[in-house]
Amino acid sequence: MRRILLSVLPLLLFSAIVTAQKGYRIEVDASGLKEATIKLAFHLGNMQYVKDSIVTDGDGRCVFKGSESLPAGIYMIVLPDNRYIEFLSEKDQFFKIICNASDLAESISFKGSELNNNFLKYQRGWKILQEKALRIQDSLKLFTNDKEEYGRLKAEYLRHEEKMKSWLSSEKETNAGNLLGTIIKTLIPVQMPADLIPVEYMSNDSIKRLWSYIYYKDHFFDNTDLSNPGLIRTPILGSKLEQFFSQVVIQSPDSINKEADKLIARCQNQNEVYQYVTSWIFNKYTTSAYMGHDAIVVHLADSIYLSGKAPWISEEFKADLAKRVKRIKPNLIGNSATDLVMDSFSGQYVSLYDIRSEYTILYFWEPDCGHCKEATPRLKKFYDENKGSVEVFAICTTDDRQKWERYITDNNLDWINGWDPARISHFDFYYNVESTPLIYILDRNKKIIAKKLGVENIGPFIKEYNNYLRLTEGSSSR
Repeated sequence: MRRILLSVLPLLLFSAIVTAQKGYRIEVDASGLKEATIKLAFHLGNMQYVKDSIVTDGDGRCVFKGSESLPAGIYMIVLPDNRYIEFLSEKDQFFKIICNASDLAESISFKGSELNNNFLKYQRGWKILQEKALRIQDSLKLFTNDKEEYGRLKAEYLRHEEKMKSWLSSEKETNAGNLLGTIIKTLIPVQMPADLIPVEYMSNDSIKRLWSYIYYKDHFFDNTDLSNPGLIRTPILGSKLEQFFSQVVIQSPDSINKEADKLIARCQNQNEVYQYVTSWIFNKYTTSAYMGHDAIVVHLADSIYLSGKAPWISEEFKADLAKRVKRIKPNLIGNSATDLVMDSFSGQYVSLYDIRSEYTILYFWEPDCGHCKEATPRLKKFYDENKGSVEVFAICTTDDRQKWERYITDNNLDWINGWDPARISHFDFYYNVESTPLIYILDRNKKIIAKKLGVENIGPFIKEYNNYLRLTEGSSSR
């Protein structure tokens, strides 16, 4: 039994849709839990939430009940020490769970629920198979230098892997038509047909890997029944989404947007799944630390959230998102940078587009900003070492001219120092300046190629970007 930390469900972007009004009654007979508080909880993606809590009587008994049926999914009876018993909720929601708190894993049984007896059988059988697989994997690590023994163990592992797949397929057929069968099917990996790759390419490993990847990506969700809302209240669908968007899809906004659109379209006829999948993808990239992933937020906002296809959001959320997207759009990576014309430390007006340099670093800063006091000297050092190929256009975001001038003089900031305290150029809007320091990198044509980098990452990024240009130019010339 694993241990979990439960929290109260925040009803923000996801609102559970209650199914048919049939009610539920789940008796719990837990020996050894006299007058103890136990909870009824459920999965939602990779989180768990409390639905109800009850104190057992002197014999460890209690009843969870309600007039409305529980939405389908994997639920839990959680004990005071956070050990828990999982069970499935689907059509039959009147049954009894029997257990002994001193030997929870081995004592669990269900009375009046064939579905959950099958679920328990599946869990125990799968655990045995997984434990054997782990033992073989551990043995493989011990014999990496013994070619013969390593080969034997590898072959044993592959045989066991096929046994696991066969067992899952058998359990899926046994439980066809219910949530357990749907869950088990989701766990079965998609297999590429042996005859998919033409014979003439079979000896070309590069082509075989490419075709295998494309097939795997395009068929990743084939065994996932996206018409079954019960998968929302399991940890399985969230895990599949995380694996797909973090490990399978190429991490470029264009690739992610394409795959997100395809997946969301597959869910459009099932409101709950559509809402969950859309919200999951949106939330993932709203909080992404990867540079450029804000383009995914803009895409989903325009195509779904701001176009009336997300009825679960409030008007307030929609208005806030619209404002946010409006500030992000001008500074997406790949866009031409908005020109900035302003006064400068030299007393002459300067224009961003008048700068003739291979790379231009836009640097938004403040003299009193603690992080700026660390970043500015490092940027100055980088600038001094790379003059000729790099120019810095530094824009102070405060209106204290005396502090600004003193800092420039004291630190010999001999790059372009822009001054626009009234923000006539609207630099704060066009470059979404919400905090400092903030760095953008522009190429020779003033296209935005990077943003929100730390100073220490500017040099490595430019080096990699130059390598990328050499490769693409060399490829196009061929």
